[in-house]
Amino acid sequence: VQLQASGGGLVQAGGSLRLSCAASGRIFSSASMGWFRQAPGKEREFVAAISWSGSWTKYADSVKGRFTISRVKDKNTVYLQMNNLKPKDTVVYFCARAIAVVPPTDPERFVSWGQGTLVTVSS
Repeated sequence: VQLQASGGGLVQAGGSLRLSCAASGRIFSSASMGWFRQAPGKEREFVAAISWSGSWTKYADSVKGRFTISRVKDKNTVYLQMNNLKPKDTVVYFCARAIAVVPPTDPERFVSWGQGTLVTVSS
C-alpha cells in the first residue's frame, strides 16, 4: 500500500488546514492510520491515529481539541483537520499505516509511510 499525503501549505496563526492521505491499495479493517510530524534534527512525533474500523482514535496532548483525524473508507483516505494552528505546528507532516486494530503511537509500529507535506504557520 502506497500513501500519498497532501494539503500542506502556508496559513496564519489561528487558521485551519486539512491534510489528506490517500492509499493506493485496499486498507483492511485490521489496520490503523496515523499522522506524525517531524522537525529538522528531531525525532518523529506522534500527532494522531485512527483505526480503520473507526472505533479508536488517539491524539497527542499538544493537538487535542484542535486537530481531528478521520477516514473515508470508500475513498481509502485519511484526513487530519487542523484548526487553531500555532507557529509551533510548523513542521513536515507524514501519514503512515500500521497493522494494528488499536492504533499505536510508536512510529516503529507503522509499516508504510507517505512522503511528507509541509505545514507553515505564520505568526
